[in-house]
Amino acid sequence: MSQYISPKKSLGQHFLMDPNIARKIAASLTGYGGYKHVLEIGPGTGMLSKYLIQHEDYQWTGLEVDGEAIAFLKNAYPAEEDRIIAGDFLRYDLHDFFGSEAFAVIGNFPYNISSQIVIRVLNFRKQIPEVVGMFQKELALRIAAPPGSKTYGILSVLTRAFYDVKVLFHVDPHVFMPPPKVQSTVIRLIRKTPFFLECDESLFFTVVRTAFNQRRKTLKNSLKGLPVQWDKIPGHFIKERPEQLDVHDFVQIARNIKAGKA
Repeated sequence: MSQYISPKKSLGQHFLMDPNIARKIAASLTGYGGYKHVLEIGPGTGMLSKYLIQHEDYQWTGLEVDGEAIAFLKNAYPAEEDRIIAGDFLRYDLHDFFGSEAFAVIGNFPYNISSQIVIRVLNFRKQIPEVVGMFQKELALRIAAPPGSKTYGILSVLTRAFYDVKVLFHVDPHVFMPPPKVQSTVIRLIRKTPFFLECDESLFFTVVRTAFNQRRKTLKNSLKGLPVQWDKIPGHFIKERPEQLDVHDFVQIARNIKAGKA
């Protein structure tokens, strides 16, 4: 189908051409949380959309920024015309379409904005119990990285705070048009229960970002700009680096920042 649409480099488009991979991605949704709506980000030529539209348990919606792709999708799936939305996931007010209802997110995510997509998912986590996404392999493994890993970083901690992450399978470049210069990986996020933290969540985000922005320094040095009450935190934290701490450890730090002084 993609022969009718020109992939646009500015949009990071690499159209999936292998129906078996598309079917496998669609089948990776578990339905966790009992949602009925599935939002596909950047459906492009509809290779993945086809299998989501056919699924009896889900109501598919496609969010696409490319006008050429939107016209193609409306022609290919006329019965779904009202569910093909022109918009950018990073800016679109999702409440306008879903209200307060739960929905899953799925897609072959554009590499140039995929980390931003994850952050937006975290912001909407109350409504998003599950995500299945194709990422550049390097980023996917970074999201899934455990504490102590060299690739463990800000996105790893923030995602793990609210979702369980599972690497599903890797995808070779030749199944895309045009082929990307990197391998791709599909991962699944399942929202944790509970999906809130026992601390001020804005402080938690600040602590994590501040710590990893100077990841070569010990926590005592990287967080020196924050009023952390170190005497209320396990003593070994002072000498450790951020990649050595898990989500619970960062929560402890956030809970011990002097109120009103962060």
